[in-house]
Amino acid sequence: MHAPAKNDGHWVDELVAFLRAEPGVNAVRIDPAAQTVAVATIGQVDLAGLEEKLAETLSTIEAELAAHALSKPPAGYSVRTEGGAVVVGRDRCTTAESMLQWRELPWPEMREEEPASPDEWRTLSWLAGLCALAGVAGMIAATFVPDLPWLAKGLYFVGIVTGGWDAAKDTWHNLRKREVDIHFLMLAVALGAMVIGAWGEAVLLLFLFSASGAMEAFALDRTQREVSALLKSAPKSATVVLADGSEKEVPIEELQLRQRLRVKPGQSFAADGVVVSGKSASDESALTGEAVPVEKNKGDQVFSGTMNLWGVVEFDVARLPAESTLQKIIRLIQTAQKLKAPSERFTDRFGTGYTYAVIGGSTLMFLVWWLGFGLPAFTNTPETRSAFYRAMTLMVVASPCALVLSIPSAILAAIAWGARHGVLFRGGAAIEKLAEIKVVALDKTGTLTTGELAVLACESYPPGRDREVLQLAYALEAKSNHPIARAIVRHARSVGVAELVVDEFQSITGQGVRGRIEGTSLLLGRRELLERGPLAEWAKKLPPASAELSEVWVVARDLVGRILLKDQIRAESRDVLAQLKQAGIRTVMLTGDRRHTAEAVAKELGLDEVRAGLSPEDKVAAIQALRTGGVKVAMVGDGVNDAPSLAAADVSVAMGARGSDAALEQAEVILMHDRIENFLAALRLSRRAQVVIRQNLALSLGVVVVMVVATAVGAVPLAVGVAAHEGSTLVVCLNSLRLLLGRNR
Repeated sequence: MHAPAKNDGHWVDELVAFLRAEPGVNAVRIDPAAQTVAVATIGQVDLAGLEEKLAETLSTIEAELAAHALSKPPAGYSVRTEGGAVVVGRDRCTTAESMLQWRELPWPEMREEEPASPDEWRTLSWLAGLCALAGVAGMIAATFVPDLPWLAKGLYFVGIVTGGWDAAKDTWHNLRKREVDIHFLMLAVALGAMVIGAWGEAVLLLFLFSASGAMEAFALDRTQREVSALLKSAPKSATVVLADGSEKEVPIEELQLRQRLRVKPGQSFAADGVVVSGKSASDESALTGEAVPVEKNKGDQVFSGTMNLWGVVEFDVARLPAESTLQKIIRLIQTAQKLKAPSERFTDRFGTGYTYAVIGGSTLMFLVWWLGFGLPAFTNTPETRSAFYRAMTLMVVASPCALVLSIPSAILAAIAWGARHGVLFRGGAAIEKLAEIKVVALDKTGTLTTGELAVLACESYPPGRDREVLQLAYALEAKSNHPIARAIVRHARSVGVAELVVDEFQSITGQGVRGRIEGTSLLLGRRELLERGPLAEWAKKLPPASAELSEVWVVARDLVGRILLKDQIRAESRDVLAQLKQAGIRTVMLTGDRRHTAEAVAKELGLDEVRAGLSPEDKVAAIQALRTGGVKVAMVGDGVNDAPSLAAADVSVAMGARGSDAALEQAEVILMHDRIENFLAALRLSRRAQVVIRQNLALSLGVVVVMVVATAVGAVPLAVGVAAHEGSTLVVCLNSLRLLLGRNR
């Protein structure tokens, strides 16, 4: 880590220096929070060379980036903010700016870390296995072929090389940075054991250490597999409109700002943008939780991942695909390990300093045993262990390997289990804090309800022909993917309504659809269909739908009717709230809906308290009131209006599939697949993780204290010290893996 930087805007000057050295680059856009970086170029440039130089520049100003302290740039250059990003570039005219091509580059920190390959844990397991086999073979050779000591030592040496290979690589990397850690300590003990002839103990030490590393890599692999699954579900291509009006299919990675894209009915928008031509409606339920389709006309915004329902629309890209909701979720998983829990950060600091203390303490005790008590320095006898032997044993039993692994291994295992089961934690702090909550505040739409419409009732005029109204609506909506159509089709099929054949089907822009069944004309759509036709006066007398309901009208030759639809309460919500109450957690609904609507839902679900008619500011005030007296509060939401209250809560939880960008940006826990029951899984997982962490700390500290005292007052064999210390490390890892392999539902 770099030292804290002064907030003097020095990093702006560094980026200007980079631009001066790269005439082909006109601007750099950096968003440290989202970990995205892009460059604006004109014409062809060497991206490979550019990427390396930019990475070097960013590495020197890493500590300053988050501060966003802007200094005045030199003449000819400008600096501006775009949301969470900062753009540093050359002064240019509007014409030149329109010619720029933005190119995304990998975030240097992610590339420098060189994430482990999916098969790393298998490689480490093979090395640990070979170490064990070589060690057993060496022991057999030493026992049954004592006349050939070189054979036993040769086999032991193979075990030492294979068991210490990964530790040696890490040690070399750290030594180049003038750092030492536990890997160095383990290698030092192994080499010391070889010097005094304890080859078997050296192999045992490195086997147990390498086996622990394989278990860590295995847990990390589980998390990375979930990231890969999300990557596979991301949009792969988009249709670009060329200057001559023709179309070209391109990978989304090649999309540029201000490019024009064309989206046809049933396709998803590949990026965020602004409509420039065409009319349609989009299903934004995945973004905002709003079940009713949103009309799209020229000048309206469209969002990545939402579905175009009926019209052909052209829009200009306003944000690159890397800034989409899905990509943000992927980055959350990838960076979860970096956002460590408070207790984990403590053991990291403690472990580094303690490593130096162990080395210094063992050296001091060597001198005390040798010069103070007169023990032989290096020569072991059947009656007396040398001072060096005892110092090596002390170094082993006092080293903080198990202690340092006790918390990260549990946090990593919990993150991996959650990722595999649809619960994404934004770091270890969220896991620790979630275990302490006493109140859960929940939004209504999209959280306690599904955000999907369901048919509530069918009405006909004249009365008594309700089923016929449903049958006609089913026929007209059978091939549509509109949210209302999905609800009607689902309901019609559930009650066994037969599907009629529709002729001359036609869409009425922004209003509905029309067709003919057995020669009779039909209309289906909004109330405006009636108010603009010959039934206008009669339509004014029709009862309006309640504010919480949606309606669709069917008009036939001798029949008029409507279908009323309502947002569905999640089937799992009632059970989830009941179990939260059993766990001693108070549940509160925070919603912008009217009180009578909110109270009806609360009564049905069994919530402890309802606060309705709230603005985003009111929700924040409600969260702060609930936190009075140090009570820990979790907030569960999905929409843009939930983002401020999510930020105000002790633990913020977002519905991942439907959650808005703003909600996901604030969330520390993301419930994928819109499953509210995953909140219970997250809560149980966090509480189990808390128990496991306490067990690990008690075990690791207990073994260190007992073995250090035993080594100081008596001659503990090195093999016993190795088995006790590395055995505790294995037990800690196995105990943590219970979180990964167990059930938390």
